[in-house]
Amino acid sequence: MSVGVVTDSTAALPEAVRSQWGIGLVPLAITVDGRTVDDGELGTAEILAARTHSSASPSPGAFVQGISDHDQGDGVVVVTVASNLSSTHQAAVLAAKGLSCPVRVIDSRTAAGGQALVAVAAARAAHSGAGLNQVAARVEQVAKRVKLVGALGNLDQLIRSGRMPGLAGRAGNLIGLRPLFDIHDGAIRRLRPALSDEAAHQRILRAWRRTREAAKAGQLHLVSLHAEAPQHAVELLEAVRAEASPADSFISGFGQAMMINSGTGVRGLAWYWD
Repeated sequence: MSVGVVTDSTAALPEAVRSQWGIGLVPLAITVDGRTVDDGELGTAEILAARTHSSASPSPGAFVQGISDHDQGDGVVVVTVASNLSSTHQAAVLAAKGLSCPVRVIDSRTAAGGQALVAVAAARAAHSGAGLNQVAARVEQVAKRVKLVGALGNLDQLIRSGRMPGLAGRAGNLIGLRPLFDIHDGAIRRLRPALSDEAAHQRILRAWRRTREAAKAGQLHLVSLHAEAPQHAVELLEAVRAEASPADSFISGFGQAMMINSGTGVRGLAWYWD
């Protein structure tokens, strides 16, 4: 492997997967009651219980360090969270300009498990002996294919952030409202909400099944994702495996920087067909 691969912590790659593929990680910054730490440094419960919390992209300096640590001789591919969701991509671009080694910074056009799939595709290409330009081309190809469909576990963070009126949010929680969302090719869309956990589960699976029918043939690469709700992820993954045999699949949590916006209880699938 002569091309290094680096991503940011929005991908929330499990440690075992990162180690298997040798993927470098640059953490986002989280500020909790005025104290700034790396994504993953504190417990999630402590962050969400704080009076104030926010997240920010890694500094260009953090990317410089991450890229330098993973330069294998022929350059580094950096896979970032979608540029319209965070300034992380721009920080990586700035970092690359100051380095002597060849660097390709590529917008994954997605986040969380979708971004994880793009980063793993990059590392798989690098392990197969692909050069820098070939790895970068593979990343661009997969980034266009990945879909992510998920559901919030509750409306608490929407209420807290002011994005939903408190009265409406509490009423939504009372009836079990589960907002659904879709991320694909750089665009995030709100979908019609589900009215229960089970309805959200089935809606996510139906979204995946529609792409299976369209793909007809090909290998499935899939991540079942969650935010502090691993059983949801297990159930989704088991449901997919009962109908298909993924070429590779794993469970991934949400990064804490994302949970500041989504809250806990999120479930979803990210996938692409090869």
